[in-house]
Amino acid sequence: MRTLPSLSRFFASITPRHALLAASTAALVSLSGYASAATKVPFALDWKFEGPSAAFFAAIDNGHFADADLDVEISPGQGSLAAIPKVATGAFPFGFADINSLAQFLDQNPGAPVVAVMMIYDKPPFAVVGRKSQGVSAPKDLEGRVLGAPPPDGAWAQFPAFADAAGIDMNEVTVEPVGFPTREPMLAEGKVDAVTGFSFSSYLNLVRLGVPEDDISTILMADHGLQLYGNAIIVNTDFAKENAETVKSFLAAVGAGWKDVIADPAMGAKAVGARNPAADVALEQRRLQLAIDANVVTEYTQANGMGGIDMERMAIAMEQLAKNYEFKTAPDVSLYFDDSYLPAGNFPIK
Repeated sequence: MRTLPSLSRFFASITPRHALLAASTAALVSLSGYASAATKVPFALDWKFEGPSAAFFAAIDNGHFADADLDVEISPGQGSLAAIPKVATGAFPFGFADINSLAQFLDQNPGAPVVAVMMIYDKPPFAVVGRKSQGVSAPKDLEGRVLGAPPPDGAWAQFPAFADAAGIDMNEVTVEPVGFPTREPMLAEGKVDAVTGFSFSSYLNLVRLGVPEDDISTILMADHGLQLYGNAIIVNTDFAKENAETVKSFLAAVGAGWKDVIADPAMGAKAVGARNPAADVALEQRRLQLAIDANVVTEYTQANGMGGIDMERMAIAMEQLAKNYEFKTAPDVSLYFDDSYLPAGNFPIK
């Protein structure tokens, strides 16, 4: 029976501390150039140009970045961990990444110049997506079945805490390491019974592969006891110290972009299609709507605006995260999230 890959070894292999700090020092000169006249700002996404990235494109197309005198270039990513080292080394001043992975990364690379400054996925999209025809409809159904999990996947990284909260016996789950490109195809072909992934991505990828929608089960980890947050805007702290107003303007434009696509998801999907000719615009609109409904527009963000976090919930989240990962030093939320660049009341979403 396969067992859990070592998360500690995975994070330790991303970038050694000495290489990180040396690279960030070398990059600081180029970072300072981003805050010049036209303020060119590279932005590293977590994933491909799909529905949930629409808000960032809307911030370009609807002039929010331009109004702030920002020339933003958006680059796709390869997973919810990918942007972290890019921002920590100074290759990008801003990125979009999973805050839980950021906490682990900073534990492995103490002093690395990167922090989250704006929460986007108040309810994380970490999910197990299965096939009802293969016996997976609820968390306990995973026992005795094969779970496909990409090692760098943000949802997989949180699986131990989810298993603990949901009462899943991990010794009864066979874990099959899979690649991102083969994850949903393997599930569609019946080679695994379920996969870890982001709810809105894996679900619609299966639909596109021809799996009947009534045969797909989406088990959102946040609905089964997980208190974790999800993806946030992250920033290189060296850059932020020198360019505080640029950071504030960037976040304001992102907030405006999200407000736009919440009001008009069809516009957002078209913005994605303009950057990704291979995209099915109707499908990406559905993907965007799923993200809005399940992850962005929550009871908390409706009452408190987008961007901030609840510190009591974050304390519980860190306790749960410690079930996934053995911290070398006690978790310190102030190292992972800095709300000083957010306005009072955060950003209204409607």
